[in-house]
Amino acid sequence: MKLLNKVPEITLYFWIIKILATTVGETGADYLSSTLHLGLVITSYAMSALFLVALIAQLRTKRYVAGVYWTVVVLISVVGTLVSDNLVDNLGVTLVVSSALFAGCLAVVFFAWWMSERTLSVHSIATTKRELFYWAAILFTFALGTSAGDLLSEASHLGYAVAALVFAGSIAITAIAYYRFKVDGVLAFWIAYILTRPLGASLGDLLSQSHKNGGFGFGTMPTSVVFLITIVGLVMYLTRTKADVIPDAISQEMASPTLVVDVPMALGRAET
Repeated sequence: MKLLNKVPEITLYFWIIKILATTVGETGADYLSSTLHLGLVITSYAMSALFLVALIAQLRTKRYVAGVYWTVVVLISVVGTLVSDNLVDNLGVTLVVSSALFAGCLAVVFFAWWMSERTLSVHSIATTKRELFYWAAILFTFALGTSAGDLLSEASHLGYAVAALVFAGSIAITAIAYYRFKVDGVLAFWIAYILTRPLGASLGDLLSQSHKNGGFGFGTMPTSVVFLITIVGLVMYLTRTKADVIPDAISQEMASPTLVVDVPMALGRAET
């Protein structure tokens, strides 16, 4: 019996689309809630509904489908941003507290996932339970990344450009730790995944915010549209080439819950 993995291979395309999606999450949420004056509450309800529809479609698939998967990622990016913004802007929770809260929630998800499955490898997302753990972790990485990004760029007054450089540098250090010092691949993957969220958010704010606020002033709609078009183009390419399809996960992996499978990461190979 073969089980088909429900997520993409971790290639350079994965990281590019992930960063683009996180940027859209930041600028798209701002465009809907602020530019269109829908407000955080209405925008949150609308985007959460779309996200749930997309997630159900993803859960119903029997294998990885690029269009469905990346639609969920883009929408969960927007929802994660809105969860953070609602806590901070509507409920008055400080960015320090919200960052700590989301970090705690993410730790709980990882702990429960590990205790249940004995692996956090994204190369083993071949059951509904593992996929639900996976998407729960993704949601909290986006919420955490939004709060942490705003904390560094706005509350700490470092600015969007400096914040983006800090997060990009942290990702580079993680890559060096993996490739040079052989840090565990699963750990390196999740650290990089968490850091790409505030990187994308900082880039989104840098591009879209006005010059007065420290940005380039391109606006939230143009930035969102350009990045969305780029995502669609890359997803169409991957759909055609199947360049990011993981080979079938074998049921033997399910019989040995401590097994961690090697998969490509970025330009090389990493255990994720």
